[in-house]
This record gives sequence, C-alpha cells and structure tokens, in this order.
Amino acid sequence: MPDAAPIETESRQDPPGVRVREVTAWCEANIAKCTGPLQFTLVAGGRSNYTYRVDDAAGNVFILRRPPLGHLLPSAHDMAREHRIISALAPTVVPVAPALGICFDETVTDHPFYVMGFVEGHILRNVDDAQLLSLGARERASENIVDVLADLHALDVETVGLGELGKHDGYIARQLKRWHLQFTQSKTREVPAVDEVFATLSSQIPEQQGVSIVHGDYRLDNTMVDSEGNIVAVLDWEICTLGDPLADLGLLMVYWPEPADPNPPLGAAATVAPGFATRSELVDRYRKRSTRDLSNIDFYVAFGYWKLACILDGVYTRYASGAMGHDGYDFSVLDAQVNSLALTAQSVLEGEAK
Repeated sequence: MPDAAPIETESRQDPPGVRVREVTAWCEANIAKCTGPLQFTLVAGGRSNYTYRVDDAAGNVFILRRPPLGHLLPSAHDMAREHRIISALAPTVVPVAPALGICFDETVTDHPFYVMGFVEGHILRNVDDAQLLSLGARERASENIVDVLADLHALDVETVGLGELGKHDGYIARQLKRWHLQFTQSKTREVPAVDEVFATLSSQIPEQQGVSIVHGDYRLDNTMVDSEGNIVAVLDWEICTLGDPLADLGLLMVYWPEPADPNPPLGAAATVAPGFATRSELVDRYRKRSTRDLSNIDFYVAFGYWKLACILDGVYTRYASGAMGHDGYDFSVLDAQVNSLALTAQSVLEGEAK
C-alpha cells in the first residue's frame, strides 16, 4: 500500500470515519490475532470508499474498508457486496486480498465496514511509480493484467456462488440507460457529444457473449503488483456485477495511455513508461486467452470513454453546485475533460482513434 501519514490513535480526536475505541474493540473480538492498540493510516478517502491500513501492537497489518463520509444512496458503497465478492473469489485463480471479517453494527463507526488481509506490493499510478519495476517486470505486468482479467471472465458465476450478484443479460443496454439518465438529470450545460455517442452506442450494441463477473473499474492502478510484475491482488470491487465481460477489456484500454498518444483524455499514467505493452498487444493477449470474438472491441472502448464522461459530469455538477469540497483538486478541469472523453468515444466509433 502507498505511504501515508499515520493517524495516531492516542489523539483525542478520532480519524475521519473511524471511532478508534469501538473499532479496536470490534477488531480484537472478531479478527484473528488482532491486538490493540491499533494505528490507522488513511490510504484512500474522499468520494470513493475509505481505505485504512491498520497496524496492531503485535506487528500485524490489516486493511479496513468503509463507505465515504456524508449522505449515501441506499445501494451505493455496499460493504457486504464487496466482502461477499472477495470471499467468493478467494479460492479461485483470481488474486484478491483475504476477507477477514465484516461488521454490520453501525453503532461501531456509523456504517458497516470490513477488514481484509494486507497484501504486499506496489500500486502503479504514474510514471514515477513505474520506476519501481524493471523493464522486464513492466512487460510481465502488461501480460499478467490481461491474464487475470481473462481468468476472472472464465469463472462460472454459479460455481463460485455469485450467480445472483446481478442480471445476466442486457448489461450494455442497462448501463447506457442508467448513465445517460444520470447525465440528463444532473447536467448544468449542454454537451452534445455525450448525447450523440449515446444514440450511436444504443443502435450498435453487440450481442453479449455469455455472462461473466464484471469488475467494472479494471485498470492497472486498481491492482497490486509485486517486484516481478505479477498481479498479487485486484482491488476495489465496489461496482462489480454480472454482465458483458468485454466491457472490462474496453475500459482497460481507456485507462492504458501510450507514449505516442498526443493528449490522452485522462492524462498520463504509469503505462506511458517504457516496457509496458501497447493497447493492441493487450487485446491480442486477451484474444489468445479467451474464445470470445473481439471484432467489436472498439464499441466497448468507446463505451468506456462515454461512461467515464457521464460519471465525471456528475462529479462536475456536484462541484459546480457547491455540494462537495475541493480536496485541493481543481474540479473545474472536469468540464473540459467530460467533453474530451465524449469526443474521444466518438472518434473511436468512427475509427479515427485506436
């Protein structure tokens, strides 16, 4: 996990999202070998689920996940869902952190939370992080991230006990309807490209090739890799469901900029460093690992760009209305980014971008 300043449990003021005394008591009673006092390090927080590194007095390390602060939609940030998914995947070939326990008692710290085991590794968010790996390890990471995705999509949803996680058919149509409705209901200005791409995508939905577990946000920085480039854990299962597996592959392409990309809509990432595969090489490797027809992969890439445009527009709308803090981030850049993502989706559909 990335370094962050530890939150001292001796402080009179509890860290955001954690009642130290209550959480410590629950962990000691429910997590094997957990010994207080506990020290909490906030690894990730804000608009997504909060993630803490938890160090105990015996030298053990755990990870605690809880919903973000503030008002939540009833179905959002479902801790039981995340816990259920990683528990179901633990015996499979898909690497996940081990689920250790879940707390539903909201008197402990306002919301349900769960604890999982700590996995040693690197999260590669940018070019500086990429320097942690050799050129050979970056090549291995490029191969392994596809292999893990293909393994996830090959799992039988009934056999692993996730057959009721979501509807099996019509995934793309439901996603298009959901995100376009959110966009139209929350937008503060017109973004013609979003509506135009929605119409095109809606008219060209490929036939879904079976049902698979869909991670929903599969990208390099949602995995942990070891020094050899092996994926040792896939993280952030909060929007995982069942559906069309190629949506995951398309989104991986969206989050995989190459050095030659002039203006990647999401900015640079670790994958622009030397040694990482190209997007076409990722698709070729998935093709070798899967029996699925990838002739319509551009549709799924365009869908990924469009979906992110809708999501970021919702974030921009909340910012523009004053409903969220700045967190030191200039949210005004999202206005241009939404349009850029939608236009890139349009270019992919027209065969002008790869």
